[in-house]
Amino acid sequence: LLCPSPRSTILGPLCPFDLSLNFNGHFADAWKSRWVESKHKSDYGKFVLSAGKFYGDVEKDKGLQTSQDARFYSASSRFESFSNKDQPLVIQFTVKHEQNIDCGGGYIKLFPADLNQEEMHGDSTYNIMFGPDICGPGTKKVHVIFHYKGKNHLINKDIRCKDDEYTHLYTLVVNPDNTYEVKIDNKKVESGSLEEDWDFLPPKKIKDPDAEKPDDWDDNEKIDDPEDKKPEDWDVAENIPDPDAKKPDDWDDEMDGEWEPPMITNPDFKVKSGTVFDNFLITNDPKLAEEVGNETWGETKDPEKKMKESQEEEERKKREEGMNKKEEDEEDKEEEEEDEEDYEDEEDEEDREEEEETDSKLKDEL
Repeated sequence: LLCPSPRSTILGPLCPFDLSLNFNGHFADAWKSRWVESKHKSDYGKFVLSAGKFYGDVEKDKGLQTSQDARFYSASSRFESFSNKDQPLVIQFTVKHEQNIDCGGGYIKLFPADLNQEEMHGDSTYNIMFGPDICGPGTKKVHVIFHYKGKNHLINKDIRCKDDEYTHLYTLVVNPDNTYEVKIDNKKVESGSLEEDWDFLPPKKIKDPDAEKPDDWDDNEKIDDPEDKKPEDWDVAENIPDPDAKKPDDWDDEMDGEWEPPMITNPDFKVKSGTVFDNFLITNDPKLAEEVGNETWGETKDPEKKMKESQEEEERKKREEGMNKKEEDEEDKEEEEEDEEDYEDEEDEEDREEEEETDSKLKDEL
């Protein structure tokens, strides 16, 4: 089974089977016939079929996109069981965080064949978890986690993931000689030995059971920073009052109540949807995986970037036009106010002249 995530996932089973291509996940309008969304929790977010706001090819780049902010997601697809005994195992997929994500998982999970897909949840036992995870500036890593003898074993290396808004290709290769390779965008970023980079085996050295803690030993390796302050953006609301809204001139506090500005989407709200998962591949052929990556992500990455840059240029022009329009409106308003002042000055001058004429006539009559 395969399953995706901001904090979501995509899954697959391991049992005897021999195929160079075991699972190839491309998406079309009938994707729901292959994918099952979990019903374990009623508030899981919904996936939609979309290429996103920008793409290289509107059809080829269609994938599962998260559609609701601040939600967990859980969907899976079942395929024939297989075994990677005496052959490589390759897990590959693409993920795009077009919403400039600040906190969310983009990883997938390979599950045992007996998983109840409709009851799948975050604590469901999996075989492998692989993919990027981002949460603030401190966590931007690629997870490679194996479930072994009842425990989830995390890699003891830091592998940095991509954190921009474009589509990226993630590949994990596990070889029969117990070596592995992690690739991003078809380029190797990490490799090594399963034995050395995961704690599968008991440690070569253990703590002395007869050792006693010294009386002056301080268990606190670190303490709270007394100078540290809570960040200004620690509690960020999804919606905020519109800072540009102005109280209407005809608003009456006594009649209408205290005026409050309308709410708008907070641009700093971090838990945002919009992640697109696509191009899932599970195979025993690393070369095939590389070729598929080049034929999918490789062909659409440049057009995708071009479209994104074009959209940004259009947005820049609109902002400039908006600023120019605002400046013109302000200038027009100033001119109107000046004209009004001039008109009032002219009226005042006419009034003074009339008064002077009246005074002069009265003097003449007297």
